[in-house]
Amino acid sequence: MQKIRWGILSTGFIAGQFARGLSVIADAELVAVGSRTQASADAFGAEFNIPKRHASYEALAHDPEVDVIYIGTPHPMHHENITLCLNAGKHVLCEKPFTINAHQAREVVALAREKNLFLMEAMWTRFLPVMAQVRAWLAEGKIGAVQMIKADFCFRTDFDAQHRLFNPDLGGGALLDVGIYPISLTAMILGLPQTIQSHVHLGATGVDEQNALLFGYSNGAAALLSSAVRTQLPYDALIVGENGHLYIPDFFKAERVTLTLAGGNVQTFEFPHKKNGYEYQAIAIGDYLRAGKQESDIMPLDETIALMQLMDSIRAEWGLVYPVEK
Repeated sequence: MQKIRWGILSTGFIAGQFARGLSVIADAELVAVGSRTQASADAFGAEFNIPKRHASYEALAHDPEVDVIYIGTPHPMHHENITLCLNAGKHVLCEKPFTINAHQAREVVALAREKNLFLMEAMWTRFLPVMAQVRAWLAEGKIGAVQMIKADFCFRTDFDAQHRLFNPDLGGGALLDVGIYPISLTAMILGLPQTIQSHVHLGATGVDEQNALLFGYSNGAAALLSSAVRTQLPYDALIVGENGHLYIPDFFKAERVTLTLAGGNVQTFEFPHKKNGYEYQAIAIGDYLRAGKQESDIMPLDETIALMQLMDSIRAEWGLVYPVEK
């Protein structure tokens, strides 16, 4: 089988996680990394045994031995990085949130379609075996029509105005960084909401340190979602149907799901990762590229744009505008 040759643009924590995931895929090969300095590229390359180590993103994008590039930079850089890679003829997997706003997302999606190149938001959670099982159960009506979803991605970290989580110049705040997880999970199950209500606390730097969202649907379903960078909660998801419910602990990296049916029948199913969970989206992309596909049916580009637009509307209500948008 043809090996998919990967390059990684960035040398941060998430880039390292993706590199670890790739290491267990037999038909994928990590051949190059690109950083803003040679020292950083060399250190990352040495850690993950990557043969080609570029001192610029441009050099990586134009490396003829690379088929597809994973982008793991902070989100304000995504639009520029995606554009660079697409213009160099490379397929792209870009970390979530896909861009800062829907306008940027529309631009890069249009460019990918113009150039007939694969592009996807790296919503790795959707590709986990647990989520594949959840989709299958919901499709067969295992718990009946979904009535309510509750999902939280909240953690507490020390305040540092220069850290990317708190710095407006780096797209700081909970909504874009981790709020996208419960929002994307809900959209996967219920689609886009008809109504949105929210509450937010904007911190000293002006970004959202915690938020709570209430999505409403025309069929009566609802979703209660939260995200935070200064408040700790379990990373759990609960999907409640007419005839039972699904409980997914640590849903963003899930390896376990409990199915409870009406009448008290409770079963817990385990789906251990091959490595760390990042491998499943990469496996899927290998399949897509060999099949000649330009986007994913599990994380479609139009849905990525729609979710960016949804978060734009929430931020507009809060008055949260990033410097790059002004």
